[in-house]
Amino acid sequence: MKKAFVLISCDLGKEEDTLVALRTMNQIKEAHGTWGAYDIIAEVESETAESLRETITWKIRKMPAIRATLTLMAIEGQE
Repeated sequence: MKKAFVLISCDLGKEEDTLVALRTMNQIKEAHGTWGAYDIIAEVESETAESLRETITWKIRKMPAIRATLTLMAIEGQE
């Protein structure tokens, strides 16, 4: 299983709507609002690195209220 943590900046006032939408995706294991440079952190899990990349690129990053993301891939064996 491949895992990544995605830090998300979204449009002002759209944090809650974005969290609700993220939590409906099967690949999102957890999503939480944060304070600081990013508005949301999401834990994404998938069977393959390619599937993980597709989820982040085509599902998360294409959401209308998301302005920017930073993806941190987990190191297998150090989880």
